[in-house]
Amino acid sequence: MLDVRWAREHPDALDAAMTKRGAEAVSPAVLALDTKRRSAQTRFQELQSARRDASKAIGQAKAKGEDACEAMAAVAKLKDDAAAAESEAKQASDELDALLATLPNPPADDVPPGANEDNNVFVRENGMPREFAFEPKSHIDLGEPLGLDFEAGVKLSGARFVAMRGQIARLERALAHFMLDLHVQEHGYAEVRPPILVRSEAMYGTGQLPKFEADSFQTSDGRWLIPTAEVPLTNLAADTSFESADLPLRYVAHTPCFRSEAGAAGKDTRGLIRMHQFDKVEMVSIVSADQSEAELERMTAAAETVLQRLELPYRVLLLCAGDMGFGARKTYDLEVWVPFQNKYREISSCSTCSDFQARRMGARVRRTEGKGTDFVHTLNGSGVAVGRAMVALLENHQREDGSISIPAALQPYLGGLAELTPGQG
Repeated sequence: MLDVRWAREHPDALDAAMTKRGAEAVSPAVLALDTKRRSAQTRFQELQSARRDASKAIGQAKAKGEDACEAMAAVAKLKDDAAAAESEAKQASDELDALLATLPNPPADDVPPGANEDNNVFVRENGMPREFAFEPKSHIDLGEPLGLDFEAGVKLSGARFVAMRGQIARLERALAHFMLDLHVQEHGYAEVRPPILVRSEAMYGTGQLPKFEADSFQTSDGRWLIPTAEVPLTNLAADTSFESADLPLRYVAHTPCFRSEAGAAGKDTRGLIRMHQFDKVEMVSIVSADQSEAELERMTAAAETVLQRLELPYRVLLLCAGDMGFGARKTYDLEVWVPFQNKYREISSCSTCSDFQARRMGARVRRTEGKGTDFVHTLNGSGVAVGRAMVALLENHQREDGSISIPAALQPYLGGLAELTPGQG
């Protein structure tokens, strides 16, 4: 949620931010509703004050034995006028909140302009794509003999679902546990096991609603299946005022995630890249404003460590304004090399949302000097997407006979196995 005071004082900056995002200028609509709201609130307060004064006059007139009918009629009219002003203020406030809820987070100054992924900026890379002495297979062809069963997924649930058995099921579990242990033991995140069904307030708090309602699954009782653990983890801070000494807070969770992929028709229809249900290890940080920038670099480095330990080539991109998520102020994408597709694919996004989500959630931190509170800053990042990590691991570490070499860091989570071989069960 945007700070309406900032929008009021910097309308040109607001329009510039929306234009950089690829949206239309909105300051005239925002300022009109804000002016209407504030004017109605002022009128309500004035009428209430006048009503109190008139009520006192009635009491004084009655005490003197004077006729108070005219004064009573005036009070009644003031009451009606105040109620009308209060209703007008509430309507304008509701309309303003509804408008602000649709506006994306203004990008940071160092976020490059641009409309789409073609305008993202290369930051760094780690590792070089492998030169194969044979034609590399896709993760689909490699995974099916190991227990990756797309037919069963379709049979049970329809398109964009998969069942996993045997070695593949064990590999997915191993990847998730490896990531959790890494982030908890080396990066200082506290492990959380959150609900995967949340209320609308939680989805609104992190910006999924109303913007991405069509991309989400809702149950018959009104709850939502989480699209990412960012939703419950970030909302742990909702309606809370922290002491400055409490921050930063760092959480990590492994959960299933659910997305309807309403806007992805025809994209990645085969394989694990884009599923309705997938697993992800998610990192969330709750920090003060002065910690936000450094925390983004720290979180991105934590996600990179996963790919380094799994011996996967990757690159880091700074996203342009038009390619960032709705709630993000600045985002780094990690893209892992996928040999069969012969290109890099996103496996993690790490973003700072500044105080954008905190305003929606009511998450604050008490000031160290003086009275009052400020909104916290929130950050989130994949640490990383488990299914996509499996895609990259299968394809990058494949051998000509279809077996898969297991990186040393992952072997303890597979009972010491150094390779997966079709037919082992």
